[in-house]
Amino acid sequence: MNTPAPNERGWRGSADLWLDAAYHLLVEGGVEAVKVMPLAERLGLSRTSFYWHFADREALLDGLVARWQSRNTARLVAQTEKPAQTITEAVLNLCDCWVTPELFDSRLEFAIRTWALTDAALGKTLAEADAARIVAIKAMFLRHGYPEPEADIRAHTIYLTQIGYISMRMSEPLLPRLERIPPYALTFTGKAPTPAEVDAFRARHIQASRAKSAIS
Repeated sequence: MNTPAPNERGWRGSADLWLDAAYHLLVEGGVEAVKVMPLAERLGLSRTSFYWHFADREALLDGLVARWQSRNTARLVAQTEKPAQTITEAVLNLCDCWVTPELFDSRLEFAIRTWALTDAALGKTLAEADAARIVAIKAMFLRHGYPEPEADIRAHTIYLTQIGYISMRMSEPLLPRLERIPPYALTFTGKAPTPAEVDAFRARHIQASRAKSAIS
């Protein structure tokens, strides 16, 4: 039996399509906006099509939480584990998350944190994610020779600074943001990044920005 193609009669979308639409409703209007009927209307599909992919709304919400965990927590941890010759290079690798939405989705992070204020189970999951992220950042400092208490404080300082940016919904153009990050790296590590490290950091983000502009 052939599966109907998009826009054909009988097409029910896909789980990823429904999740993508739910993501947009979540970041635009919060968890209360994520309901089956508005999703169906947004996609131009029937309400019953939703149930081919998800048992209920809770299953969809679980999918959004799983997406947040894989997009934000897993990728942040991976950045802390990237090879780096110096702690400043390692911190700039981590700071890639704060500049690259594909590595760390700040809009989704804000939405999840707001949702967790009224959902105790999600609040517990969020607390576990925060702890795992801080452990990963702390391990990054330990690998570069910082004593345990200092590594712990520096990890908290980096992480809580960025969560503050997200919670306050701070927004900066790319170039001013790139200019701020090397002094932040000095503050977080006690060491200044080398000119070569700063140049490499700036270059990869400016090139990525230009590539996105060319595509759009």
